[in-house]
Amino acid sequence: MIASAYLAAEGFEAELAEEFSRAGRRIGSWHGRLALSPDPPGPAAWALECWTAPQELRAESVKQAADALRAIQRNWAGYAASHHRRSALITERLPPVKARPLVFPEPAPGGHLGAWTLLAPDRLLASATKTSPFVQGAVAFVEDREGPPSRAYLKLWEALTRLGRHPGPGETCLDLGAAPGGWSWVLAKLGARVVAVDKAPLDAAVAALPGVTMRAESAFGLDPRTEPPVDWLFSDVICYPSRLLALVQRWIAAGAARNYVCTLKFQGETDHATAEAFAAIPGAVMFHGAHNKHELTFALLDQPGRPHQN
Repeated sequence: MIASAYLAAEGFEAELAEEFSRAGRRIGSWHGRLALSPDPPGPAAWALECWTAPQELRAESVKQAADALRAIQRNWAGYAASHHRRSALITERLPPVKARPLVFPEPAPGGHLGAWTLLAPDRLLASATKTSPFVQGAVAFVEDREGPPSRAYLKLWEALTRLGRHPGPGETCLDLGAAPGGWSWVLAKLGARVVAVDKAPLDAAVAALPGVTMRAESAFGLDPRTEPPVDWLFSDVICYPSRLLALVQRWIAAGAARNYVCTLKFQGETDHATAEAFAAIPGAVMFHGAHNKHELTFALLDQPGRPHQN
């Protein structure tokens, strides 16, 4: 019996499998990038999405498959790990799902979306509910190819879209390891005040944006007990995840930020133990976004730290 299914990003199936193994959870089999589990749905940082109510359906013909899906609900997104032609024919018989790119900070779609795949030519796996509102868990954006100095801005766009929150005018953001400035660019464009911290310089165009100030020092040299409180702490700094964990724990203990969004960058082997320590922080959210590489995004929102004073 398949009780839940988890779609990994291409190339990160091993990370998802290891995450399950360490948690004592089972993957019965793989269907392409889709991990099929006999266990109930649960957290999976390395999955783009979880199919939370999978059921197997007979699909002896293309029409029977499409009719079975339409009898459950209107909107479906297919995942074709195999049987591509038959999957395409089923998709043609379903109402179209327009997965248009978002214009950030446009919110994530609110419509209900299910997921399905052909396990065999005559056997359909369908889940009327899943954890992501995006097709195959991957959000696409109308990209800005001129303003930001790197493509790192897409990670932050995705994180804030998935969280359903973002900084706004009047809020203060601390951007640790900011250079060359992709995340600072996002935050400044949202109207927030940005303090960018890095020994390396910001891109000149980002440094010139209204509300951006630069501190040419190490992110790890800051003492949160003496720093002015901020509304948001961001970090895309390149460091071992264990060092980032210590930094975040210091800031949380000091109550010096209300919201945190950080990237855990794995160098070589995946440090699952540190990822688990991040996930164990009360209120933590952990995910591998479609725009992440060998890294996870950590978020912690609405902490009862010292409120920012305008």
